Amino acid sequence: MADADKKKKTKKKEDEAPAEKKKAQRSGSNVFAMFTQSQVQTFKEAFQMIDQDKDGFISKNDIRQTFDSLGRLCTEDELESMVKEAPGPINFTMFLTIFGDRAQGTDDEQVILNAFAQYDDGDGTCGEDVLKHSLTTWGEKFTMAEWETMVSEAPMVGSKIDIKKWAKIITGGGDDE
Repeated sequence: MADADKKKKTKKKEDEAPAEKKKAQRSGSNVFAMFTQSQVQTFKEAFQMIDQDKDGFISKNDIRQTFDSLGRLCTEDELESMVKEAPGPINFTMFLTIFGDRAQGTDDEQVILNAFAQYDDGDGTCGEDVLKHSLTTWGEKFTMAEWETMVSEAPMVGSKIDIKKWAKIITGGGDDE
């Protein structure tokens, strides 16, 4: 009888072990669920290219070397700004999280307002033509079709764009009206 009880206890411990093992392997982040397996692989390859010293972390020096190899020299401030986008060391999970946050939506409303501030005519509005020229000419250029789609959602004050309301719409806050 004692052998039967012993076997039951042993069997019970064996049954519990896999559950404990699963908990230990479980990740605290679901950032990997945000991307397809192919996308994760692409990000992994990009991470490995940027991680110049192959230590598993992207440092300011890794970023500098990557930009240097692309023929673009970065200032110390630019490099520092890039590294500070992450709340901690940039390992692959953090790298994926940064891109996940960006892919999930847009920047915070204040970031967009700050970007639009250079176009503010002093009354919280900006001219459509000036903004159109900038967004279709510099940086990550919008196509004319993208511009038309985007501006069709812009709240207007006369012939000008209401910057604050538009930033709210862009960030998913909706229009106050």
